[in-house]
Amino acid sequence: VSTVNISFQTQLLNQIDEIANDEARTRSELIREAVRMYIERKKEWQSIFAVGKKIGETLKITEDDVMEEIKEYRK
Repeated sequence: VSTVNISFQTQLLNQIDEIANDEARTRSELIREAVRMYIERKKEWQSIFAVGKKIGETLKITEDDVMEEIKEYRK
């Protein structure tokens, strides 16, 4: 286990403390859980983008092609 010092704006720290208190956990537990959730979500999105890239390569379409389709759809 390593200790890390992090600076937060007072308003954000107050929100962290309020949620931690509501959930009967420590500030550290809440922040650890938030970081774990962020990392999991980041990995999920990386996986989604990897699948999208593979499909794009298979169909021979680019991100620009996708953006153009979205623009056309929104019209």
